[in-house]
Amino acid sequence: MSISDLDSKSSEELTPVRWGVLGASSFALNVSLPGMKRGPLTQLAALASRDVGKARDAARSLGIPRAYGSYEELLDDPEIDAIYNPLPNHLHVEWTARAARAGKHVLCEKPVALSARDAETLVAVQRQTGKLIAEAFMIRNHPQWHQARDWVRSGRIGDLVSVQAAFSFFNRDATNIRNRKDVGGGALYDIGCYAVNTSRFLFGREPARAIALLERDPDFGTDRLTSGLLDYGGAHLTFTCSTQAVAYQRVNAFGTKGRIELEIPFNAPADQPCKIFLDDGSTLNGSSARATVLPAVDQYHLQSEAFSRAIRTGGPIENPIEVAVGNMRVIDALVRSAESGRWEKI
Repeated sequence: MSISDLDSKSSEELTPVRWGVLGASSFALNVSLPGMKRGPLTQLAALASRDVGKARDAARSLGIPRAYGSYEELLDDPEIDAIYNPLPNHLHVEWTARAARAGKHVLCEKPVALSARDAETLVAVQRQTGKLIAEAFMIRNHPQWHQARDWVRSGRIGDLVSVQAAFSFFNRDATNIRNRKDVGGGALYDIGCYAVNTSRFLFGREPARAIALLERDPDFGTDRLTSGLLDYGGAHLTFTCSTQAVAYQRVNAFGTKGRIELEIPFNAPADQPCKIFLDDGSTLNGSSARATVLPAVDQYHLQSEAFSRAIRTGGPIENPIEVAVGNMRVIDALVRSAESGRWEKI
């Protein structure tokens, strides 16, 4: 049977992938895992925490049958096919590598690493183990982003010349990992990475250089406000991200003949339709923009199902480890630029 034959199989014809979860973060319990458990190909089979009581409570709340009091116990479970890794950023590389070497495929939350050099080690691990490793940019599985890319590729807005992105929220909780520099917190790693990833998705190529301005919180040491510019060779990404500004997110893609606007580009609600706008620019107040309404979907559900299908069929995945390394190269350049005050090559 060929790969194409396998890939065309319905979910009912494929064996579900048995997933194990590393950690019991509030993000995983409240956002990603509820979506993941809905998929017919995604079977949440076990959850591990360094606190076995916490693991049992988390597993019980989601109907996960097994709970472990250490990550090692989970990786040693021969019945687990794949690992979901939503641990704090500084633990991503270590435990993703350990999981792959234990014979598990791995879907790791973003950012997959804190530097491109560390991310590149996972390319070698994937090659050595033969296990799939991907960065969990769930947005790449959402229909609104596929619609935007289709419009760009088909020339609906002419030539894409600029992407503008804004992403912000307000959080000054000192105990929150997003505000802890020692575990890889800060605006750029947490949310600026989305602007980098989606601009690469829309342009379909890599930027050549980057420049950034970064404002650090005097108490936490993390970047609370970062703005950047990427040079795509005759086209640009400009973005601002902040962990201490009013909650907001929006993406605009400007072409020579039109504009695409994504209303809720990153945290698309799972229970509400999404709107994506196509504007020919005939008015300046936006009244010429025409909305396409896409049905409500859970992008975490779509992501885990796509990854499970890739495991079972050998088909491609949206954000493989090689793409993740490219994202980290850009982020590295933005960090260097904020320190040097000049353009940095990627």
